[in-house]
Amino acid sequence: MPVTIRDVAERLKLSITTVSRALDGYDDVAEDTRQRVIQVALEMGYVPNRAARQLRKQRTETIGYILPTSTPRFSDPFFSEFISGLGDEVAKNNYDLLISTAEPGEDTERLVYQRWVHGHRVDGYILNRMRLRDWRVQYLAQMNVPFVTFERTLDAADYPSIEINGQAGIKTLVDYLVKQGHQRIAYIGASSDLAIQADRYSGFRQGLHEAGLLLQQELVIESDLTRQGGLRAAQKLLSLSNPPTAVVCINDLTAIGVIQAASELGLLVSRDIAIAGFDGIEDAEHTQPPLTTLNQPIYEIAREIVKLLLAEIKGEPLAERHIQLQPELILRASTG
Repeated sequence: MPVTIRDVAERLKLSITTVSRALDGYDDVAEDTRQRVIQVALEMGYVPNRAARQLRKQRTETIGYILPTSTPRFSDPFFSEFISGLGDEVAKNNYDLLISTAEPGEDTERLVYQRWVHGHRVDGYILNRMRLRDWRVQYLAQMNVPFVTFERTLDAADYPSIEINGQAGIKTLVDYLVKQGHQRIAYIGASSDLAIQADRYSGFRQGLHEAGLLLQQELVIESDLTRQGGLRAAQKLLSLSNPPTAVVCINDLTAIGVIQAASELGLLVSRDIAIAGFDGIEDAEHTQPPLTTLNQPIYEIAREIVKLLLAEIKGEPLAERHIQLQPELILRASTG
């Protein structure tokens, strides 16, 4: 016969209610009592009835993440690391992580969110790859559903978020490249409706301005945040009659594609052209040559986002609702 909560309560000479509240983490149970309950439950092999606990708490104990993608992005190292952080922190708090994918901005994406919200599939949502005006923020705020974002939008809603100061990071990178002697610096970005594009491109323009360099539109190309997109963009830049001597990329995958394009043209990266990215993915350490990048601690950020969301779900006060972090410039051989 499976061990029941009644068996645990009888062993401890406590009421079933006390044992239940101790296991559910309620703060009206003394900490020493809670630890005794947990220890005895483990010794006896008691497994709580998850469905009953969810019904009692009126929660699914599940967090939702709908990955905004039009391509197979589970192979993208950024998302792999981000999801790893989400999963580890969710599991630590005895929650589940429900993941799906949907093409951003399309009707299918709206349908997934509507189905999850109206079906009460999850207790809260994690959003990233934010758009400057993001219907997801507007919809979830209107539906009074907890959510936390990685990056911020221009929407009026108040919501917890973590963001990286990409503007300051890119400006620092441009300043470094200028001091290395580069005058023709290119930028490969992404769609203009993305928050990271607005942030990082602003830093690029500011860096050029402070260095006394003019922005040359022929050296600015929109791509799609992928390796292949970076390859195609670099091929265009390097075919110019007066090609750039340095390329700043919106993310590391784009930069890795630029390294490939340069190598295929017989250019020696670091001597003939400098290339830098943004993200700090593990793959950036192992390119040939290793890639200079602006590092953001993706795994740790994902865990902090989960903590913010769980506090929001439980109605707990947050010391900070809007957290901004500074990226770290990691200089490697790709920029000389």
